[in-house]
Amino acid sequence: MAENQSNANGSLMTYDEHVPEIKFTKLFINGEFVDSVKGSTFETKDPRNGRVVARVAEGDKEDVDLAVNAARQAFDHGPWPRMPGYQKGRIMSKFADLIEENIDELAALDTIDAGKLFSVGKARDIPRAAMLLRYYAGAADKIHGEVLKMSRELHGYTLREPVGVIGHIIPWNFPTGMFFMKVAPALAAGCTMIMKPAEQTPLSALFCAHLAKKAGAPDGVINVVTGFGPTAGAAISSHMDIDMVSFTASTEVGCKVMQAAATSNLKQVSLELGGKSPLIVFDDADLDTATDLALAGVTYNKGEVCVAGSRVYVQEAIYEDFERKLVAKAEAWPVGDPFDPKVQQGPQVDKKQFEKILSYIEHGKREGATLLTGGERLGTEGYYIQPTIFTNVKEDNVIVRDEIFGPVMSLMKFKTTEEVIKRANDTRYGLAAGILTKNIDLANTVSRSIRAGIIWINCYFAFDNDCPYGGYKMRGFGRDFGLDALHKYLQVKSIVTPIYNSPWL
Repeated sequence: MAENQSNANGSLMTYDEHVPEIKFTKLFINGEFVDSVKGSTFETKDPRNGRVVARVAEGDKEDVDLAVNAARQAFDHGPWPRMPGYQKGRIMSKFADLIEENIDELAALDTIDAGKLFSVGKARDIPRAAMLLRYYAGAADKIHGEVLKMSRELHGYTLREPVGVIGHIIPWNFPTGMFFMKVAPALAAGCTMIMKPAEQTPLSALFCAHLAKKAGAPDGVINVVTGFGPTAGAAISSHMDIDMVSFTASTEVGCKVMQAAATSNLKQVSLELGGKSPLIVFDDADLDTATDLALAGVTYNKGEVCVAGSRVYVQEAIYEDFERKLVAKAEAWPVGDPFDPKVQQGPQVDKKQFEKILSYIEHGKREGATLLTGGERLGTEGYYIQPTIFTNVKEDNVIVRDEIFGPVMSLMKFKTTEEVIKRANDTRYGLAAGILTKNIDLANTVSRSIRAGIIWINCYFAFDNDCPYGGYKMRGFGRDFGLDALHKYLQVKSIVTPIYNSPWL
């Protein structure tokens, strides 16, 4: 690929001047960094080269018990749920200030832990995390119920109260962003919590816990237990003293989380799961814009994003021109060290994900799909994969059905609007979709016909703090962002009194 630079040994060039010192590797429980009960640790590796950057405390059931106890004490007896909203908002705003003061370090931690672009972390991911904190800080003193117009001789009103102790389980693709997507609205609601970051990317969550304490969050309000899904994650999902679990990752694991929640204490569940989103390009779309969005839709964050536009449908009149432009842009796409400001795509998060993506590419070849470009590893170390585009695929092909979570696109041709709506909806997921057309009537028709939680018209990845985010079908349920996210961490209590004494009430 033309934009990649290699050393003499064939490995991609690395930029190490931004690599931070790793300061926090222990569990964070009740306001303190502590070793795990068993003293176990695990390695976290730099996906640029596969080298170990730190050993992190490995939490297990006993550690989850300690964290839950701290969160329960903080909820039942501590100040946070009872604190006036404006005071919570002040602490959350201070937390946001500290995030902004440490942008470089947080962005660098996500780069060496997840392979994320350092430039994007500095300019977008970390600043948006601070903005999200401020968004919900502003909502913390605006939580209220309503007076009810009762149909009988009763006076009724509602209260919105925090759910209680929350168990957050987040994935590895947006470590800092996902941390605050869960923590910010839960804090504003008055909840206390246990956060389990993905075992691939524990570093930024521990750093954020340090900043939360520095901002003035009371002990026990935020606890971070690093560890593995089958142990620490399972202990959170099945814990009898956790009131709600908020989970983001695969659909397969989400089903296990829901089952554990149901068979324990029937705790509330919010699931943000897989996706296989369609991008539909009609024949009146601008080709340059469309090919730019299509390529970004599958290479952004190296394709490790649940809303990746991995199924691209192009109307037949412009298909050949679209394919030619798209392939040329993909072959010039800069892949390399994520600290390099010229690079647009870094390494996959770890060896397991890297090998999974390559196995899907081989599966696509075996199923008879045509590989237009890419499909290979880049360099001799690290987990870099070329942007990969298949055509001549069928709707029942594995690469079309499964969420690959990598820079792999299935490019398909369609004739009619009715046809593409049917094909776009032919998926077990229903998270996002993109529609590219200049015809507003067509855009309105298709957007109302696709069963997905968010539809982008003539844009993609257009997120906003005010815009609820979630999906349909096996995508899960519950919404992040907006007031919908705040409300899922609140429950409604109804208060009813008689207007006058009446024996028949």
